[in-house]
Amino acid sequence: MKKEHNIFALAMIFCLAIAPVYGQYYSKTVMRATQRAEKMTRLHFFLHDTVSGENPSAVVIARPNITQPSSFGFGILFAINDPLTVGPAPTSTLIGNAQGLYVSSSRDPAVFTTVMYADFAFTSGRFNGSSFSLISRSSSSDAIRELAIVGGRGAFRMAQGFALTQINFANMTTGDVILECNVTLYHY
Repeated sequence: MKKEHNIFALAMIFCLAIAPVYGQYYSKTVMRATQRAEKMTRLHFFLHDTVSGENPSAVVIARPNITQPSSFGFGILFAINDPLTVGPAPTSTLIGNAQGLYVSSSRDPAVFTTVMYADFAFTSGRFNGSSFSLISRSSSSDAIRELAIVGGRGAFRMAQGFALTQINFANMTTGDVILECNVTLYHY
């Protein structure tokens, strides 16, 4: 009887061990029945990055422990929830927000460079509920900055493209910036 229990126990251990291996992964490649037409959408809006005041839209969440001074804070990580508006005025019609992170990535004290990871979500209008994702580098030495669009959801599913941004307003004392954004998206 003891031998039967051992065989049964080994069989149970084998079954329990193999089940997660087969149960966690599934893959199937299917050919598309029809080719979908690619669409191009152009967007124009303003991003308000406010680091000052009682209700900032960008806050420092990490700061490096370095002794070398940097005028632009090399290595500082910000979390953002920046409003997107139709016009440059802060009271302009709100159409969405950009949520994500950016990090100050230049050691050059004369140039402010960031790497940004953000989701630009629209909360009103034609693209309500849709967003695109941006992951790119931006340098203050460029008058017009080109940023890469790497994905999207909703109306912008599988988006790729680029955003051209330029400073519309900057307060060098507070660090507040308003960016004008011209975005070209290719999506299905």
